[in-house]
Amino acid sequence: MKGIIFDFNGTLYWDSKLHYDAWREYSKILRGYEFTTQEMQEKMFGHTNEDIIEYAIGKKPSKELVEKYAKEKEALYRKQCLMDKANFHLAPGAIEFLDFLKEKNIPRTIATMSEWDNVEFYIKEFHLGRWFEVDKIVYSDGTIPGKPAPDIFLIAAERIGLKPEDCIVVEDAYAGIKAAKAAGIGKIIAITSMETPGFYKQMPEVDSIIKNFNEFDRNLFNELTPAVN
Repeated sequence: MKGIIFDFNGTLYWDSKLHYDAWREYSKILRGYEFTTQEMQEKMFGHTNEDIIEYAIGKKPSKELVEKYAKEKEALYRKQCLMDKANFHLAPGAIEFLDFLKEKNIPRTIATMSEWDNVEFYIKEFHLGRWFEVDKIVYSDGTIPGKPAPDIFLIAAERIGLKPEDCIVVEDAYAGIKAAKAAGIGKIIAITSMETPGFYKQMPEVDSIIKNFNEFDRNLFNELTPAVN
């Protein structure tokens, strides 16, 4: 493998429960009752806000409705992030692993279905510019289909100058794993930020499972070139 693409939510930042709780609440507004656990796994994580709202109401929503609910939900989510001080940090082992990737000059980026308001928030709060070129981060800009469509990973691989088959993807979401497989990604690693290892063992697309980034096999990269200072 020559490079790596990270999902962000539930992968580099373990915030799935915050999104989970926010969408559970909003599902009551959208359709009168909560999303089930299976719906959350298959229809929420990795999808765009527009996809989620369309699924919940059973029809194509207006642009105004999507914008209204998305902004309300995401503003509440960001407020929850800042209030949850004990968990408002990158995933265990992530900083050390990102430092390793930077030191070895391994191509890397983020591919997230979060929208720009959230991505900008993450860049600022987690100082992501320390490890990533911000203009190479791929996010939901209204033109990219939500996961499990492969588009986001195809774009991410192109931005770091690699073929999909030469990239590793780290994901936590069912839809994201399906998207990585559809994109022809060379190796898919699932991280158990919220789901159990058994959940991923049932997915033939997953090549390996890690509990945190301390468990990441750094020998997977076959071309290690020190970065130029």
